[in-house]
Amino acid sequence: MIITGRQIAKGAGWMVLFKFTERGLGLISTLILARLLVPHDFGVVAMAMSVIAVLELMGAFSFDLALIQNANAGRDQYDTAWTFNLLFALVSALLLVVLALPMAHFYSEPRLESVMYWLALGMAVQGFENVGVVAFRKDMRFDKEFKYLFGKKIASFAVTVPLAFMLQSYWALVIGTIVGRAAGTILSYVAHEYRPRFSLAARSELFHFSKWMLLNNMAAFFRNRSADFIVGRFGGPHALGLFSLAYEISNLPTTELVAPINRAVFPGYAKMSHDVAALRKGYLDVAAIVALLSLPAAFGIAAIAPLLVPVFLGANWLETIPVIQVLAVYGALVAIQNNNGPALLALGKPQVVTGLAALSGILLIPALIFMTQRHGVIGAAWASFGVALVMIPVNYVFIFRALGIRTSQVLREIWRPILSTSVMTAAVQWFVAGLADTSHLGVQVAHLLCAIAIGVAIYPVVSWVLWQLSGRPPGAEQHALDYLLRVLQRLKKSNTTESP
Repeated sequence: MIITGRQIAKGAGWMVLFKFTERGLGLISTLILARLLVPHDFGVVAMAMSVIAVLELMGAFSFDLALIQNANAGRDQYDTAWTFNLLFALVSALLLVVLALPMAHFYSEPRLESVMYWLALGMAVQGFENVGVVAFRKDMRFDKEFKYLFGKKIASFAVTVPLAFMLQSYWALVIGTIVGRAAGTILSYVAHEYRPRFSLAARSELFHFSKWMLLNNMAAFFRNRSADFIVGRFGGPHALGLFSLAYEISNLPTTELVAPINRAVFPGYAKMSHDVAALRKGYLDVAAIVALLSLPAAFGIAAIAPLLVPVFLGANWLETIPVIQVLAVYGALVAIQNNNGPALLALGKPQVVTGLAALSGILLIPALIFMTQRHGVIGAAWASFGVALVMIPVNYVFIFRALGIRTSQVLREIWRPILSTSVMTAAVQWFVAGLADTSHLGVQVAHLLCAIAIGVAIYPVVSWVLWQLSGRPPGAEQHALDYLLRVLQRLKKSNTTESP
């Protein structure tokens, strides 16, 4: 099967659409809860989820990636993956129950105990999820995966929001999480006809690839989630609530743009792995697209944070403004590096991905402890940013060597998004700095909309001018233009068809 850049782009489009849909629903839920709850309440749920994340590491073998990477995966491999996922989920749920009381004492938060008991139920139910849905990604049928993932999200949303109004409690988040996991399990059997059976026949084959992914996921956890434990331990629920919500908002470019793109490109990279030249071109194309989308989004969030927080979160969350700004730039640094992992995995180098994630975690944990103890939540944000900055040259050394890429080739793809983002950010910051302080919500909303409009207007114009001055080279801008033209053609065709 020959995979084209257009197929990868189409798959990425479906995953980005899902992430935007998911985030839209999640953002509505978060904004409602932020108005009804205080940071302390968010912190309780964040504490529980951090414990769950640790337990889920036991089953973090990424068997789905092993099934995608293995072109010859059959029933034995799928059944074995499902069996292991189920066993690990049940054991994790049991451990969550056992750890509920000790973790409540560790965090000095008695409400945490009952929350963990109920979330254990959600973990157990999720373990039965149909492994057959992995085939959607493997076969690049992302339209079907979109429908499946959207169904899971809408079920959780439909429960969380009404409960938020009725209960005005963090229990709305807890119950919504349980319902989302149960819905995902049910929908997985509706979405795909595969019916898994209990089997361990392919355990050796799966573990050959997945053992490295377990280590990678463990390292990635300590890199991505250690802040939850450290901030919660030294700052308490209030500080963790501030940090977790700031992290969620500021990392929209990574979670909503880059993560779904990576989810889509890995199957394509895996099918290109025999052709390094094709993989190299695909990697550079994706790197350009990631920069074009994530850089303006990240720096835009940082620039409008002083207007965004009062309007959407309210006065209880003003402390998050500088945290959001630092973490937004951190998210941009992470975003431009996240394309490396799928390419290295496609080349059969999971040990390299694991080593890089481990190094990042080793650097981050002491930095977080040091900075959080001395500077609180903002210190944790700066620690995350500093480590991400240090890891940039380290990550690129390995991917450049694996694909035969020169630094100049990457810079040739991303210098225009970098310069366009710089101009946009400077303009938005100048506008925000000139605004007078006001507590009137209507005026605040008007200021925010104007700031967003300035950024949305300036970035594409500057990008287009730079692209024209560069001689219209093939790359992200051309892909974006082609996509826009296809959309316009479809709209024109649709209007023509509907006309009498």
